Amino acid sequence: MSELSNPPDAGPSRGGLSAGVAAADDAIMVLDDERRLVGWSREAEALFGYRPDEVLGRPADAILADADTGAGVFADGRRRGRTPDIRSVRHRDGHRVDVAVDCRRLSDGASGVAWLVRAMPARELRERTVDRAVTAGIYHQSPVLLTIYETDGRIRWFNHAVEAQFGVRVEECAGKFQKSLLPEGMLLYDEGREVQDVEEIIRRVARTGEPVIDMRYRSVTPLEPLREHVWTASYFVLNDEEGVPVGVCETGVDISERYVAQQRLALLSRAGASIGGTLDMRRTAGELGDLVVPEFADAVVVGLFASVLSGQDPPVPANGGKAGSELCEVARNARAAAVGDIAAAALDEAGPRCLADAAPVSDPASGALVVPLESRGVAMGVVAFVRSAPRDPFDAEEVALAEELASRTAVCVDNARRYAREHATALTLQQDLLPRALPRSAGVELAHRYLPAAGPVGVGGDWYDVIPLSGARVGFVVGDVAGHGMNAAATMGRLRTTVAALAALDLAPEELLARLDDLVIQAGAIRTADEEEDQAFGVTCLYAIYDPVSRRCVMARAGHPPPALVTPGGRAELLDLPAGPPLGLGGLPFESVEVEVPEGAVLVLYTDGLVESRDRDIDAGIRALCEAVSRPGRDPLEHLCDRVTAALLPRPPEDDAALLLIRMHALAEDQVSTWGIPADPGEVGRARSLVGERLERWEVDESASFIVELAVSELVTNAIRYGRPPIRLRLIRERGLIVEVSDGGHTSPHLRRAAMEDEGGRGLFLVAQLTQRWGTRYTPTGKTIWTELSLDPHELTPLAFGL
Repeated sequence: MSELSNPPDAGPSRGGLSAGVAAADDAIMVLDDERRLVGWSREAEALFGYRPDEVLGRPADAILADADTGAGVFADGRRRGRTPDIRSVRHRDGHRVDVAVDCRRLSDGASGVAWLVRAMPARELRERTVDRAVTAGIYHQSPVLLTIYETDGRIRWFNHAVEAQFGVRVEECAGKFQKSLLPEGMLLYDEGREVQDVEEIIRRVARTGEPVIDMRYRSVTPLEPLREHVWTASYFVLNDEEGVPVGVCETGVDISERYVAQQRLALLSRAGASIGGTLDMRRTAGELGDLVVPEFADAVVVGLFASVLSGQDPPVPANGGKAGSELCEVARNARAAAVGDIAAAALDEAGPRCLADAAPVSDPASGALVVPLESRGVAMGVVAFVRSAPRDPFDAEEVALAEELASRTAVCVDNARRYAREHATALTLQQDLLPRALPRSAGVELAHRYLPAAGPVGVGGDWYDVIPLSGARVGFVVGDVAGHGMNAAATMGRLRTTVAALAALDLAPEELLARLDDLVIQAGAIRTADEEEDQAFGVTCLYAIYDPVSRRCVMARAGHPPPALVTPGGRAELLDLPAGPPLGLGGLPFESVEVEVPEGAVLVLYTDGLVESRDRDIDAGIRALCEAVSRPGRDPLEHLCDRVTAALLPRPPEDDAALLLIRMHALAEDQVSTWGIPADPGEVGRARSLVGERLERWEVDESASFIVELAVSELVTNAIRYGRPPIRLRLIRERGLIVEVSDGGHTSPHLRRAAMEDEGGRGLFLVAQLTQRWGTRYTPTGKTIWTELSLDPHELTPLAFGL
């Protein structure tokens, strides 16, 4: 036989080279029944170096003899074909060639062809054996899931690991898309990755040749339809010898347990940022539900003790157990209403047992887990988690995670409870220190608002006050203490009391602020090293005095926002009032400004919490305030207050805000009578007569008239005797009767008790005994002695009826 280019089909084989490891480039030799070479392929010539004409007809054992032993292929007389025979054969040029030889019986030799011999380099046999083992191992033994896709995304082949985990066979899935096999599957996208499905990934890899690494996929499987798995998958292209894509390979690893562990850690990490962002207990409880539903549980219900919600201490344990107390549901988050009802029922049923044992209570039948909300060893309440089918009940690690989440929530709830208690205490103190009801006066109408801070900073120290002064005048004060909480409220009360005491001395606004500033500085100077800084430092304050007789208002401010005046026509404008330094800084004097107020004008006093916030500067807020109060017509002040607060504070304020509106009126002419009195003792009687006539016209009771005439007699006598001209007598009917005697002197009379032998010194004592109040007011031109008397007979002193 001549050279063989295409050896005959040997058919299937179970072993040796023909058992799947032979290739088209193997050296092929054909022998007759006498084992002489009758066929010699080009591959055999390349392997051994002999031309066909040099070997044909020669015995095979002569050509394929072992270089060391000289034994031929059939030297042992055994039939070949089971396993390849590895031997060293001499090449035609003399060097050794290690080959694997496989002999196979073809026929009985009647046709002249009896044996087929295949030979290949031993090294290639080993490589092919390894390749075959690798291929078999990939299919049968590899734990990595391997899937081969067509370039359009259809499944071509997958290994045994895929079959075992998914419960499907290659024959069932070939030619189908993955989505048809896993309809509930979904890719888990990392931040920044494009949203796409598996088929899009496969087509992109086949088109670009760029691999895709670590795409995560989640789905149930046909084998386990009630349990979700998570895999990490990578994709790379498969090219033929010419570099043309023929498919895409997917490698996958089940990372369900690792993924769950990572998700738990991520959940705890997010808990720190998601829970407790506010000091609202109900909102904090709701944040727990928002965090864990649906990732960790299908429903969450949180219950807190009623005492905790009110800011009080949790129930005290009795007899070594948890105290019984009603749990109030404060938050519910559920994927479905029915699951939420299961969680609520678990809270009611298992909650008391959970508190009594101070340990989680799990019910696998309902999928519920009830965990105590404990902080610092004290229970704030309980939380119920519920999972519904097909999800698995909570395992031990998930119970521990639920306890950690509950613990973090409990700490935030406890902080909110402590804040609520402190906030309520500070608010109560603040409200008690603020005036409960403002005094009424014939010269002014009043409306006011105080809005405590709603944020975590707590109640501040804003305050306002209305102080009745002598001569029917009214003092107005508004201030703002730096800081928040109990200290700020206490400082506010101290300053308000001090302002009221200084105002009773009839001090001018700039003088009152100067004395208040001195007191703040002195208080700071005597502070010990262990004490905190006095919060009165940096306090702003505005003080104004309105005289309804002259319709003039004098005011001064210490770093406080300027007041606004709304004219009767409805136009608002800021008053040009020097700012002055805040209290406690010292060094600069305070200046006052006096303005004449039109009848019916409205003075607007406020604190910076009304006009300033994080998203609005104070200048913009003041402009908004002026726009809110600018309105033609004469609205009731209460309505104007509501309009201002609604316009400037649509949300709860971040800082305390105070607003005081004063509509100013002038006293009617028939309510005031003024006389000039010559400095002559004989004019005392005339003064009494003038007053008596006026009181009679006012229809004043005789007993009250007698007291007023007596007071006028004594005060005019003192002014003539000890004062300086000019002397003026003024009678005002406003809060009862007000008697004022003014002179040009600055010497103030002193109240004293006269001895039995004294001839004088009893006049001022009698005046003080018979009237409600009296005092001295200094002016740039002298002084005024004043006294007030009630017109109510029930309020007159009994001494008046005995005189």
